[in-house]
Amino acid sequence: MLARLQRITTLFLIFGASLWAAWAISKGYPLWATAGGAAVALLGYAAVLALEFVWMHQRNRGDPTPRATVSQVLFAWWIEMITAPVVFCWQQPFRSKRYSDTPLEALRGKTAVLLVHGFVCNRGLWNPWLRRLQEKGIPFCAVNLEPPWASIDNYANTIDKAVRRLHAATEQPVLLVAHSMGGLAIRAWLRRSGADALVNHVITIGSPHQGTTLARFAFTPNGLQMQRKSTWLDELAANEPTARRAKFTCFFSHCDNIVFPASTATLTGADNIHVLGCPHVHMTRNEVIFQELWRRLGSTSVSNLK
Repeated sequence: MLARLQRITTLFLIFGASLWAAWAISKGYPLWATAGGAAVALLGYAAVLALEFVWMHQRNRGDPTPRATVSQVLFAWWIEMITAPVVFCWQQPFRSKRYSDTPLEALRGKTAVLLVHGFVCNRGLWNPWLRRLQEKGIPFCAVNLEPPWASIDNYANTIDKAVRRLHAATEQPVLLVAHSMGGLAIRAWLRRSGADALVNHVITIGSPHQGTTLARFAFTPNGLQMQRKSTWLDELAANEPTARRAKFTCFFSHCDNIVFPASTATLTGADNIHVLGCPHVHMTRNEVIFQELWRRLGSTSVSNLK
């Protein structure tokens, strides 16, 4: 469903840029054709992204996380402006099935990795990770959380089926990796299932464990649940044993333009690790985070994520 919507959006942007370019060329303005096409496709997105970073930088004042410098914020804005369109306009709409989950017969005796995406994403987000895992023979499964705008509790069944399938095939606890809202979906699944014994470890990347200021304008069920001090988040935290949180490693950043203030992506009782100068989507490309997964799998270092 989400891939279809993002394909339509991407093709609409391309159509708009092409229409402008064709009109400008017909009027004898080739330079306007190039500039206008780029403006239709990119400048509106760049402006919205810039507003997110300005708001993030302002809201991080007083946060216990070391505040980002202006140069770090500007670089984060630039790298996110490059990374996010690749994810939302290419990987997710057109390449979400590029890497298939590992066949069950290849799982026996190995620790499997389950990857859980976040809000308005799908499994295509993880393509660089899936490629590396596939190359190294690490079994994996990457789920799609559908429908995109449902309650986070609705995603528990998808995660439960995937974890139990991997556990049954490997006879080993599963290592879970989540980006953004996916971390909350895993916590919601654990609250419902109590299946802590099936979990090797959980790595969350920019997950709004304590909500995010950006969700102030949310209107979807899952967006409302991610608001700061929401009843849903309070109830989720109230039902978590200390031993469960000790299985979490939470990566967060002072340049996260979606989950801020920065410390809202931390979880009390977890191993919270700060990633310098890294924006929200680009955190899934951060080598330090991938190396943590590799360390948890008990293997050696691999080449840079590309």
